[in-house]
Amino acid sequence: MERADILIVGAGPAGIATAVEAKVGGIGKVVVLEKADHICDTIVRLYHPGKRVDPNFQDLGLKPIGTLSFKTTTKEKFLQFIQKVVKKYDLDIRYKHTVDRVIKKNDFFEVRAGKDYLFKAPIVVLAIGIFGRPVKPKYKIPKEVRDKVFFGMPLSGPENKTVLVVGGGNTAAETACLLSEKNKVFLSYRRPQFFRLNPVNMNKLEEKSRQGLINLLLNTDIEGIEPEGGQVKVRFKGGETMSFDAIYYCLGGATPQSFLQSIGVELEGKRPKIGPDGETNVRGLFLVGDLVAEKGSIMFAFNSAKITVEGILRKYGNVI
Repeated sequence: MERADILIVGAGPAGIATAVEAKVGGIGKVVVLEKADHICDTIVRLYHPGKRVDPNFQDLGLKPIGTLSFKTTTKEKFLQFIQKVVKKYDLDIRYKHTVDRVIKKNDFFEVRAGKDYLFKAPIVVLAIGIFGRPVKPKYKIPKEVRDKVFFGMPLSGPENKTVLVVGGGNTAAETACLLSEKNKVFLSYRRPQFFRLNPVNMNKLEEKSRQGLINLLLNTDIEGIEPEGGQVKVRFKGGETMSFDAIYYCLGGATPQSFLQSIGVELEGKRPKIGPDGETNVRGLFLVGDLVAEKGSIMFAFNSAKITVEGILRKYGNVI
């Protein structure tokens, strides 16, 4: 069993920022456990090449209060920035360590990352984000069409196909715009108008629509899908049907409720109960980033890391 002063689960922006703030705060052994073999897995997997990365969601106006900050940039440059941060602060990140158990035993946590790795620490910070668990539709996805159904932004999409994108957020808009460069694209959204898009994505979507490159299916709700020849047949409520070569669902992410509850975290509805510094009802267990944000953003993740580490030092500085 390896001992650490703080164990951080997740090497995305929130986890990296928490590790940085812990190092800056003088905390001794800080270990980050990451299930992938690289940092910022959501950005690596779900952001297409050249995608814009903003500090704030919908221009929330959050100002940096901690060590890390950045200005709007591209996916590639943001990842380079984070790599430099990891090197500068000599962060101890253990890749391919999937945490499957967190147990509180007296004043310490035992954290298991696969059968071969067991860690012990007085403080655990969960920075696992939500987009590793995409929201899926309530209706069944038939096994015959699963190779034509995707969740989130494509790294490399199809060409010369008829594609349906489902969702009304920024990821849906960006996915539709990206796919429209080489495909005939339809965008289905259950509301009569968009209200969550940032101005840049809204302008792009409207321009693509005017050009006939994206067909907006507003105020449409999907009832189910089924195979039809080599395509996916979509049944809309109201009786209309359409067929597509591929479907991209961009419905956001879901809080990993069962994992949190297995540790003993209390929920209010679907959200975890936390204090101002991110501490849960389980003493010594903190949440940062998307797990605690109503509207997540990278700057919020950076700032929440600062607030959480300040709380850890204030409450537990004598045991770490």
